[in-house]
Amino acid sequence: MNFRARILGAAAGGGLPQWNCGCNNCNLARLGKIPPQTQSSVAFTANGLDWAVLNASPDIRQQFVDCSDLHPTGLRELPLRSVLLTNGDIDHVAGLLTLREMQPFTIYATAGIHEVLDQNPIFAALNTSVVTRRTISLDQTVEIAPDLMAELFPVPGKVPLYLEGENVDTEMMGEQTVGVHLSTKGKDAFYIPGCATLNDDLRERLKGAGLVFFDGTLWQDEEMIQAGLGKKTGKRMGHMSMFGNDGSISAFTDLDVAKKVFVHMNNTNPVLRPDSQERRTAEAAGWIIGQDGMEIVP
Repeated sequence: MNFRARILGAAAGGGLPQWNCGCNNCNLARLGKIPPQTQSSVAFTANGLDWAVLNASPDIRQQFVDCSDLHPTGLRELPLRSVLLTNGDIDHVAGLLTLREMQPFTIYATAGIHEVLDQNPIFAALNTSVVTRRTISLDQTVEIAPDLMAELFPVPGKVPLYLEGENVDTEMMGEQTVGVHLSTKGKDAFYIPGCATLNDDLRERLKGAGLVFFDGTLWQDEEMIQAGLGKKTGKRMGHMSMFGNDGSISAFTDLDVAKKVFVHMNNTNPVLRPDSQERRTAEAAGWIIGQDGMEIVP
């Protein structure tokens, strides 16, 4: 089967280890006792040759080095056909600046996300005569690589941190935070790296899906506060936690999803430790804990 996904980066913003963090997970990763993870991105192909990258992580240079399928096939020939953005968060757009070396590809995003890029002149480094910017409307299906179709849909979330005002709607529905439905020749997959809650519309979309990559930022809502590393809950950051009565593990129980994969995990999340009880709990519920380099066939 040529339709497959490769996790380029399984961690949330900051990666694992995060450069300024001395938490247990980060220290273990520095010592080589648990696998380090780069920042959030997944690549998809429908034919095994042409690839679309979903979200341009700040670690994208290393991710391309580590993924032989994305290596150049000629002097300036590359299997990359497009980059699709699910929001304007720094950990999802900063990597675009690494892709500025006059390499042709297409950036796909909603009008709202393109507006975020357009408002920052630094992204003009991607020459528009070489790098095409295409707007996708919600619920519109677009071919983002040969035979690979993508449909964007709204997901409860919030605007990027750097655009927050005094009052923040953490469950905003619109173009600022989207999920992606990927499909080809009767196979499909969903990519949702950021989600504040599993509402009725989203539940209906995901029922019976073959493969879902889903927001795994925190294990439980007050994780950052309890670790002494922040003052915000997961909900305040616009992320649904894994565990608890309103967590994603519980919410997915009756959705009959064949393969469920957590991605976008914060450096504090205990599931990043292979021997943790939290990881065993997630895996017992049928979840795969995403890791850099992991390949999954829908």
